[in-house]
Amino acid sequence: MLENLINKLEILRDEAEDRIQKADSIRDLDDLRVEFLGKKGKVSAILKQVGSLDRDDRPKLGQTANSVKTVLEKIISEKFSQLSRLSIEKKLESERLDLTLPGNRVQNGSLHPTTIVTEEIKSAFASLGFRVEEGPDIENEFYNFEALNIPSDHPARDMQDTFYISDKYLLRTHTSPVQIRTMEKYDPPIRVIAPGTVYRCDSDITHTPMFHQVEGFYVDRYASFAQLKAVLTTFVHIIFGQTVNLRFRPSFFPFTEPSAEVDIQCVLCNGNGCRVCKETGWLEILGAGMIDPEVFKSVGYDPEIYSGFAFGMGVERIAMLKYGIKDLRMFFENDVRFIHQF
Repeated sequence: MLENLINKLEILRDEAEDRIQKADSIRDLDDLRVEFLGKKGKVSAILKQVGSLDRDDRPKLGQTANSVKTVLEKIISEKFSQLSRLSIEKKLESERLDLTLPGNRVQNGSLHPTTIVTEEIKSAFASLGFRVEEGPDIENEFYNFEALNIPSDHPARDMQDTFYISDKYLLRTHTSPVQIRTMEKYDPPIRVIAPGTVYRCDSDITHTPMFHQVEGFYVDRYASFAQLKAVLTTFVHIIFGQTVNLRFRPSFFPFTEPSAEVDIQCVLCNGNGCRVCKETGWLEILGAGMIDPEVFKSVGYDPEIYSGFAFGMGVERIAMLKYGIKDLRMFFENDVRFIHQF
């Protein structure tokens, strides 16, 4: 009985070796492993007959079975390595890499023109002694309107211009509230610019519901309109070049008196007149003026002692003129082709 079972194991080993060597895929090889060495495989089937042997013969059958398993496992392992190597070689042959093809370049990021111009504006005013202050995007009516001498019946407070969050809170319509908050914290002299995001209910080719603005102001005992003109003239020459002319036109703002709008010589036609400047040769870039005494009273400054000037500009407006961009909406489309130009 023992000899018969051992003979079966040896015949099984020879059969398995032959079929393993002829296997031509990893899947076929795995099927053979299960067939011969699995829990329900042919070797296990022979071992199940060990109970019919004498006690002394049982170890001999077990040793032979283990020897057959070891041999087959080694052959299967060697065949698996061979088939894996052939599979890789075949895949490399069919997916040959052409080293002459151009690679896929990783595009570097670019600063947005709004960011570039904001940094240039901050740098220009830093050279004139101005520091940067910031404030919250959500403001109350006191800081956004009342402290800036904008009464409750002023058109700027209409719902069509302002995004109201509640009866008293709103998205700031300008960065001028930073002026009030800064004067509440510090005593004069103060020389500050306040860049930031502002919001208004408006959207067309030249307006967007959200845009960027830079407010600036100076407060001291003897601040004058002549100083305001000197500061803004220097700023324009830094941003647009020394050859660009500018002019001040009388205007009105609730928080400055007297007030002015500042025009620069059209940078597209050099002042000769074109469609962009409506044949005038001039382009408006910012508003400015002497701070109204009522604004000083709202922050506890004595208007008999202190005077000051303020100015405000749209960053996108400056960028459009500086780079010749015709449609404001391009700033917010996130088109990589547009941004990479800068």
